[in-house]
Amino acid sequence: MSKSHSVWVSRPLFPEVLAHLAQYVDLHAETVERKHTAAELREKLADVDGAIIGLSDRIDGEVVAGNRRLRVVSNLAVGYNNFDVPALTAAGILATNTPDVLNETTADYAWALLLAAARRVSSSERWLRAGNWRGNMRFDDWLGVDVHGKTMGILGMGRIGQAIARRAYGFGMPVLYHNRSRLPEAIERECRATWVEKPELLRRADHLMLVLPYNAQNHHAIGAAELALMKPTAVLVNIARGGIVDDAALAVALGEGRLAAAGLDVFEGEPSVHPALRELDNAVLSPHIASASADTRRAMAQLAADNLLAALGHGPDAGHPPSLLNPQVKGRA
Repeated sequence: MSKSHSVWVSRPLFPEVLAHLAQYVDLHAETVERKHTAAELREKLADVDGAIIGLSDRIDGEVVAGNRRLRVVSNLAVGYNNFDVPALTAAGILATNTPDVLNETTADYAWALLLAAARRVSSSERWLRAGNWRGNMRFDDWLGVDVHGKTMGILGMGRIGQAIARRAYGFGMPVLYHNRSRLPEAIERECRATWVEKPELLRRADHLMLVLPYNAQNHHAIGAAELALMKPTAVLVNIARGGIVDDAALAVALGEGRLAAAGLDVFEGEPSVHPALRELDNAVLSPHIASASADTRRAMAQLAADNLLAALGHGPDAGHPPSLLNPQVKGRA
């Protein structure tokens, strides 16, 4: 098969996905995980027709300025705040992401964080591993907060939020949610969820899940004022994006006992984590791994590859990438 297109992959991928790509294109794949500078990205993208991009690499107008060859950038994530989509659109470059394949896995992990934070799993494990369990526990040691029967609040009721809500039924939890727009009645019934205004959601939720996309409007959607509305017995879980929560304000609320606990998979300025959060026993922290099951990461990588190949005119979806972010772009000939 003639390989008329050249493709760069910015991070290591599963060998089987790379082998699939290599059937169609001249492939250049990184073998070491690293974040690339803007200058490096410009250089890498200048001589390829398409690229699969990791979430840590920012593709903006500066990076693609003057690039006459690049036709598609395929994000290896469902979120795409690392893409300046308007700039890519203006440059005539197709942009894609990997939605849906990670919904259920990410919802599972949101619940893992909630249960770990509510029942103090991480801090009690650290205490045990340090050799402190010597039969000297009081009856009221390590008291957490219940999850079952409590009110679940979800801020951002997209597909992942809906997957979280469906799981709440098994815990006997009523579900409240807030979106900019209310969901269709049929979806509300399926999720057994009730729309409320954001302040009411914050006041009534015993546990709050954040599943918002990150954008300028959602920056610090949960800050000091919002945290002040929440119950002191509440648990906050963020599996969305860093920057949605004001991490400094959250650390203060947790440290002062104005919030019971938090489960956080994303952080402002990650991989840096606010030092106050790292010191708190009532904060469960993980390194942005909500989608990290073997099955789901393979499915994400395959969808990113399918998007790229389709945009370059290869495979069963040739000319029609499955998850295109800027369909108004016709693409480059």
